[in-house]
Amino acid sequence: MGRDEHKKNTTRNPLAQTPKMEKTDGIDVEFSNELADAEDLEAKERGERADKRAKKR
Repeated sequence: MGRDEHKKNTTRNPLAQTPKMEKTDGIDVEFSNELADAEDLEAKERGERADKRAKKR
């Protein structure tokens, strides 16, 4: 067993889960009703209901 057997390079963040290039800045994308399909409209409606439930608390 060498002296540095268990020491590893710790320059990276070992707890990082998502690569920086895949993180978003939190900006919402504009929604167009003309280009929306049924699934988009359903998701929009679910989101609005969730917002109402969150505001009640």
